[in-house]
Order: sequence, then C-alpha cells, then structure tokens
Amino acid sequence: MSWHPQYRTSKFRHVYGKAASKDKCYDCVPITHSVQDNHFCSVNPVFIAVVTECAGGGAFFVIPIKQTGKLDPHYPKVCGHQGNVLDIKWNPFNDFIIASCSEDTTIKIWDIPNQLLQTNITIPKKELTGHTRRVGLVEWHPTAENILFSSGYDYKIMIWNLESSMTVLSSPVKILDVHHDVVLSMSFNTDGSLLATACRDKKIRVIDPRAGKVLQEANGKSHKANKVLFLGNMKKLFSTGTSWWNNRQIAVWDQNDLSVPLMEEDLDGSSGLLFPVYDSDTRMLYVVGKGDGNIRFYEISHEKPYLNYLTEYRSQLPQKGIGIMPKRGLDVAACEIFRFYKLIPTKNLIEPISMIVPRRSEKYQEDIYPLTAAAKPSLTAREWLNGINKGPLLVSLKPGSGEVSSFPQLLDAEPLKVNDLSQEEEGRMSQEDKQSPKESRDSRKRLKWEEDVPEDEPMCFSNGFDIFECSPPKTENELLQMYFRQQEEIRRLRALINRRDVQLKQLKLMLRNVEMDT
Repeated sequence: MSWHPQYRTSKFRHVYGKAASKDKCYDCVPITHSVQDNHFCSVNPVFIAVVTECAGGGAFFVIPIKQTGKLDPHYPKVCGHQGNVLDIKWNPFNDFIIASCSEDTTIKIWDIPNQLLQTNITIPKKELTGHTRRVGLVEWHPTAENILFSSGYDYKIMIWNLESSMTVLSSPVKILDVHHDVVLSMSFNTDGSLLATACRDKKIRVIDPRAGKVLQEANGKSHKANKVLFLGNMKKLFSTGTSWWNNRQIAVWDQNDLSVPLMEEDLDGSSGLLFPVYDSDTRMLYVVGKGDGNIRFYEISHEKPYLNYLTEYRSQLPQKGIGIMPKRGLDVAACEIFRFYKLIPTKNLIEPISMIVPRRSEKYQEDIYPLTAAAKPSLTAREWLNGINKGPLLVSLKPGSGEVSSFPQLLDAEPLKVNDLSQEEEGRMSQEDKQSPKESRDSRKRLKWEEDVPEDEPMCFSNGFDIFECSPPKTENELLQMYFRQQEEIRRLRALINRRDVQLKQLKLMLRNVEMDT
C-alpha cells in the first residue's frame, strides 16, 4: 500500500514578508526599555504611536504615518502620566483618539489634533482613576462606541463608558473580579459579547463581561498561557505560552470546552514571548516572536490539524514590540494583506513589514480582500450595556466602496471563473450546426439550466436544510444561521460547477481527437 501525501491548495500559500526600505522606516525613535510584555505600539491609517522613554514620568510619540525618516530629537510627546506608560490603543472608530495606561494607576484618553504636533500634549481629554495598582492593559470594544476595558495589577478588569461628559471618571460601569492574579492578555470575539483572558495563574477564561460570569476555564496543567485570542467566528481560541519544559508552545481550544486543548505544538526553546495576531477576514494567523526577528504564518481551518503552517519571515534584527495596521490602511494595489510595524530598540528603528500575495495583475483582487470591519460602530455604549449584540459593520477595501452590512463575512472559495458560453459550447455538440437559430438558442438555454440545476443533485443545502421548506428567520441568530448555510451551499455549488467544467473540457479534447483522426 503506497503512501500519498495530502496537499492543500491555498491562495495564501506563497505569502511573503517584505521589509520597507530605509527611507520608509522611522529612524532615531527612542523606544521604551520597559519589560512589560505588550506591543508598545499602536497604528492606524493616520498616525503611529510608540511608547518612549521620558524622565519624570511616562510618554509616547504620535507620528504621522507618512512622516518617515529620521525623527527630530525635540519632537513633541504626549506626556501626562506620572509613571511609565505600559499600553496604548487607538480608538477603532476615531483615528484621533487614543487610550493609554500607566504605572500611576490611571488610564487617560487623549485627543490628538489633526495637524503636526508643535508642543507636548499634557492635558488628557478624560482621566479614569478606578484602579488601585498599576494598569497593564487597555482594550476598546470592537463594535460598541465609547466602551473601554482596562486591566490592572489589582486583579480586576474594569469596563468604562466614555459617553459621560465628566473629564475625570472614578466609577466604572462594571468591575470583573474573577481573577486571582494579574491578567496578561484580553481578547474579544467578533461581536464583543465574550471576553477571553490569560492570567498569571496559568488559566484561560472565557467571560461574559456584562454578566460578570466565567463561562469556561482552562486549568493550564500542560500549557502555561501568556497570550490568548478569539479566532473570529470559528468558535475557537488560540493561545501562546510555555510547556512543562519551558519550550515556547501554541495551542488551539474549543471556546465551549476548555478542559483539553484541541491541539498543542512546541515551537522552540527560546525564552521570548509569542504575540499572536489573527486576521479573521483571510483566516491567517501570525505568530510574532519577542526577542527574535521571526514571524510565522499559519492558516486556520475548521478540521484537524486546525493550524496549517505556510511559511516564516526571518530577520536578524530582534523585535521588542509590534504594531498592526488596520485593513483599511493597506495598499491593495500591491496585494498587501497585512502590515506590521516592528520595533527594533537596538537601532531605535521602526520598520514596516508588508505581507504580500504575489499576483501579476494590477487590478483589485477581490478573492484576497473579503469584506472587513469598517471604522464605524454598530452599537452605542448604552445599547451594548443593555444586552444587545451586533457584528461589526463591513466595508469593501475596493476604492470607492462603502459599508454594506453588519453580518460576519466568511472567506469564500476561489472566485468562479465563467468562460464565455459561446467558446465553451464551440465544438461541444456538432448537432447544433444543423439546427435553426431558434432551436440553437433554446437548446443553449436548456443546457445552461441543466448545468445550473442538475437532475441528480437535490436542490437543498449540504447539511440537509431545504431552502423551500424553511420558515423566514425571526431572530438575528436564525438569520445568521441562514447566512452561514447559504455560504456553505454557495461553496458546494461552486465545487460542482468546477467539476462540470472539467468534464466539459475533457469532452472537448476527446472531440478534437476524433476530428483529427478522421
């Protein structure tokens, strides 16, 4: 019995990382020396923010994204904290608002002017003072406006509503007191109804943030997680950490059952942290190593082995942190599907790294750019706090497109290539030459209908769901289920049409051989 290797086809199989040239980098940027395991960098299409060193307190730079090259030594800073800045995050719905947290136990919201900074910014727009110890993490809600999560060394996660007109807020709308040690990582699912956390007590938790309940908890016996994130709408979690033998390790979990990981894999014996970054539009997972220059690429699938290794970007320059450009800031003309901003403290350098799909055509490639999250909220803060869930508004990256819906977008199969009907039918049936024009048109219509709806294929979904017998959806969950089933049916029909196209090409070749023999 012979062994046949299993090959996977993927449009992202040949993705490669391309570092920017020297003139496109940000040079002479003094990067922070903090030992906190955070990104220390946040990016949007207008600005890049990076934490820096500052005497007598904490500060960070806000640099226009197009202002590359050497940074002026006297460039203004955002410096209102009395302790080191530990984390910064741009508002996903406003490119001029950024949140920062610090060792001084406060969170500050800053309003960045739409012009080049001339002087230091020292007065924040809002100040949040609920934590009793230093604050290590901040995260904006992915779909609700003005909702901010913060995590401190007092083992508490606080939920803030920034719609208040007060400039100093001391009372959050909700406090999650379910952890017994420092929270190392926070991640939301697509609609922001669930929160996943990795804690220093070696446990991963899935929490309902509005109810304050822990829905699932992993004991972490064989996997000590440092970072965790939701894998989009796939009902799975991905975590990075260390094994019993202190090897760097990755794991995939079922979000509804964290008792045992679906898979675990040791990567190497390095001591640096692993930052996971997931692109739910393309189902690409990037694992960035802290202290080395490597970025590993994976593709996520529903079936085993769940993680499909693609390739790896290697560099001799170690990275301390990483910034991630939102999809709306990518260069679609160059087939760029992701962009990192690599912090290199040994050279005081920020180096952009683009992930590119090699394509010859210069046209817009719809198959590698599914609909992505727009820069507009789908919920107000009050709606989310009242229990309403809604997915992000979606937008096409094609120039001139706008928001289309609020439903999650699945990555479709390869686009269907429909050849010209006259070319496909040429030589297919020699009897058509003897028919009248009307009979020929009728036969072509009948042939087209037989190809679209074959007799031997039932007109139903692949999971047994009949589109004619189903009742109209009454709730949003039923509507989403109907949407997912339609996506599965579309993929099934595309595969069927592709098989029929192959059969037609084979018949065409056989007909040509017969004509040549005669």
